[in-house]
Amino acid sequence: MLFEVWAPDADSVGLRLSGELRTMGRDPGRDGWWTAEAEASDGDRYGFVLDGGDGEEGGSDGGGAGLRVLPDPRSRRQPDGPDGESAVVDHSLFEWRSDWAGRGLPGAVLYELHIGTYTDEGTFDAAAARLGHLAELGVTHVSLMPVCPFPGTHGWGYEGVSLWAVHEPYGGPEGLKRFVDTAHGLGLAVLLDVVHNHLGPSGNHLPAFGPYFTETHHTPWGAAVNLDAPGSDEVRAFLLGSALAWLRDYRLDGLRLDAVHALADGRALTFLEELSTAADALAAELGRPLPLIAESDLCDPRTTTPRESGGIGLHAQWNDDFHHALHTALTGESQGYYADFAEAPLAALAKTVTSAFFHNGTYSSFRGRTHGRPVDITRTPAHRFVGYAQTHDQIGNRALGDRLSAALSPGLLACAAALVLTGPFTPMLFMGEEWGARTPWQFFTDHTDPELAEAVRSGRRREFAAHGWVSDDIPDPQDPATRNRSCLDWNEPSQEPHARLLAWYRELIALRRALPDLHDPDLASVRTAHDEQARWLAYRRGDLRIAVNLGEKPATIPLGGGRRRGGGDRVVAAWEPVEAPGADGLLHLPPESCVVLTDG
Repeated sequence: MLFEVWAPDADSVGLRLSGELRTMGRDPGRDGWWTAEAEASDGDRYGFVLDGGDGEEGGSDGGGAGLRVLPDPRSRRQPDGPDGESAVVDHSLFEWRSDWAGRGLPGAVLYELHIGTYTDEGTFDAAAARLGHLAELGVTHVSLMPVCPFPGTHGWGYEGVSLWAVHEPYGGPEGLKRFVDTAHGLGLAVLLDVVHNHLGPSGNHLPAFGPYFTETHHTPWGAAVNLDAPGSDEVRAFLLGSALAWLRDYRLDGLRLDAVHALADGRALTFLEELSTAADALAAELGRPLPLIAESDLCDPRTTTPRESGGIGLHAQWNDDFHHALHTALTGESQGYYADFAEAPLAALAKTVTSAFFHNGTYSSFRGRTHGRPVDITRTPAHRFVGYAQTHDQIGNRALGDRLSAALSPGLLACAAALVLTGPFTPMLFMGEEWGARTPWQFFTDHTDPELAEAVRSGRRREFAAHGWVSDDIPDPQDPATRNRSCLDWNEPSQEPHARLLAWYRELIALRRALPDLHDPDLASVRTAHDEQARWLAYRRGDLRIAVNLGEKPATIPLGGGRRRGGGDRVVAAWEPVEAPGADGLLHLPPESCVVLTDG
């Protein structure tokens, strides 16, 4: 077996394999690379020793007195966590059961899932046992939050440090494969959230090997990942290799790219373009779609514009503007970045439903400047934008991690579902949303470094105290109870009012699958009407009309002007009993209710 590592500044590199130290040689064909051939099998432990192993960089004690053995930057498995030795993984040993052809984004319904809190057990196997619920619900893609190793047992996953490996407490590489195989057997595609913009503050040994980070740019997490400074060719190759390994070795169906706006990259050919090119090439090789979905707050349509048209070429992007408009319309909240949307939330919602971005060259008070760029709705398919009422960010980054269900009536939750699932964008749900879960989803960590743990705890309390919260009311991220509170309660779906809401989600998802108008990619054909004071919004998609009344009083909604000649309106689905409009074209909609109508 060939062991290799990039360590351009090292004078010597040793391979410690199964307790034996071996000398590695420079690769004459690749600057900075060191290699060694050795017999090894699946599960064998190994690590690298730089310059005799007596440097100041952190690492694990490999068994020799004072010898620092560092994990492989490209480690496929970290059995003892990020600071331990790596382990060999032979991917060919896993026997895949499902013959899977893949599934693309057009017509998709996404479901964001965190392995550590989807069940009390917090493992791949426990989550896989619950995938039948998602197949019955009708979703098509499970979008996993990050699964790379991080210190401790429980965390969100965004502080991962071994970008090729799988968090051992979840079940390691074998556990992820079993999860994906089970999902494919049920007809579910699996996406994975990957983080390229930073690594966690603890357990990160990459700087010992080479210039993986650069002081040329600074991010909220410190020095930037090196995408454009000296040495960045190898860093980009490291990230590209990691991304493609998830898609190839674990048969994943696509990636969600975390906060791509935080990738500091001044090169003419950006890392994201390289990644989209490589992913498309792998998709062609494997014969199945491999979509890349960006999280970006830039409101820049070039993110998903095809490369041949001058764009970056990612396949979709989260649409926070739609979320913000929907959230303010439902809750009336106006703090922070909600301020721009809260001035006229129904108008903001109508704008996003027809234009994708609210900030498309408009002034953003939160940013103190003009923001965004218009989407060419005549050429951009609607499925390139992911629409949602809730995500891990929009729940977990609140002081108490409270979901919409903590404050809204079942009727308003039903309206939120209707707007997400009948809207033009690729819909996404956050786990438990489909039954109005009452469990919060809070910010939790399990840092093994006491100083870092205290810094996170006190920092979060200071942050929310500045916004008027009593610091003692903010959950302690390090308290195991914070994670435990965030686990879904699987007794809820069979109980009221959860069961009724779950049935509504199933009905809407089934309609989306059955009615072509609900996955029509033509944004330019969407027509809206709204009344800010009466708090109703209606929009047309082909032969369908969707109307929601967010107000506390019945609403009379004039639909007559848009009715097609000779057509008779018919109720397709409704949260509360409602009559189709009569000859006058007026729809009488109960408070906090919604309806799907057809005149086809």
